[in-house]
Amino acid sequence: MKITNVPGYRSRPRGYPVAALIGAVALLTSCAPGGPSYRVYISNEASGDLTVIDPEKMVAMATVAIGKRARGIHSSADGKQIFVALTGSPFAPPGVDESTLPPPDKSADGIGIFDVAQNKFLRKVPGGSDPEQFAIGKDGLLYVSNEDAAGLSFVDPVKGTVLATVATGAEPEGVTLTPDGKFVYVTSEDKGTVAVVDTATRQAVKTIPVGRRPRGIVFLPDGSRAYVTNENDATVSVIDTAKLEVVQTISVGAGLKPMGMAMTRDGGKLYITTGRGKKVVVLEPATGNIAGSFEVGDRPWGIALSPDEKLLFTANGPSGDVSIVDVATRTVLKKVKVGEKPWGVLVVGR
Repeated sequence: MKITNVPGYRSRPRGYPVAALIGAVALLTSCAPGGPSYRVYISNEASGDLTVIDPEKMVAMATVAIGKRARGIHSSADGKQIFVALTGSPFAPPGVDESTLPPPDKSADGIGIFDVAQNKFLRKVPGGSDPEQFAIGKDGLLYVSNEDAAGLSFVDPVKGTVLATVATGAEPEGVTLTPDGKFVYVTSEDKGTVAVVDTATRQAVKTIPVGRRPRGIVFLPDGSRAYVTNENDATVSVIDTAKLEVVQTISVGAGLKPMGMAMTRDGGKLYITTGRGKKVVVLEPATGNIAGSFEVGDRPWGIALSPDEKLLFTANGPSGDVSIVDVATRTVLKKVKVGEKPWGVLVVGR
């Protein structure tokens, strides 16, 4: 286990007992009365680790090695475990000739499982080829996008097996379950579509054209609308989930690159990161209007709200930090250093 970013701790070789002891003490202290009621977990793609942030002290408590290219991140329903998508495929930014890249390390592919109480990486289970993002069903099954295999894998993390794989379109990325858990929506970056997959039959029932390079998907709390960020169009597509068609396309602003999203519990506001735009855009689903925007950091991607929705967290890849934003004033309170190229943000606790 690699632990860094603990106040007062100087870097030591991996596995050094004192380092492990300091990290454990810091985390145990945070659980005592007066400690944070929740924690923020960051998947760091380039350094292959998971950073734990104390949102009250606004410091990184620990960073734990978890595997190559840590990206998609979610917790179990009880909050006791965290799942992280890992891949051994090389970095391939847009415009790169993939034939010039080194071969993928398929042994690194999988879903990493992290124990929250022990602050420990437990094991890695299969997740299909080149997993990137995923959703977790009420029954505990994982629905994983396999970027280099143009498919969605159904994964049983307890048995550690891939149960089925459904074709979704090239370069699938965003994966989100409908609130009732009956369907899973999957974006295809290459095709500019969203595949709607029936979780019971494990079949794609519809493919919906959206915009160019669709990234994330979120639903209104009642499941009546799905919102899809289209990075290369600077738009958000709104899907009527009953009709399974796009009913509105909303511009977020010229030059912006809409990426990740966080919806408030009442569905009143949708916060959207904009990558190279450096901003978070605020969309009001009821009206379809952009209510404002504010700068958060360098190329924000992953985003999440605190349980009371008073704070907002964004992962800023190139600068290796996480912005903590006061939602009421829309100002950055602090930027917390994490690992290399932070990707996903997960809030666990109440």
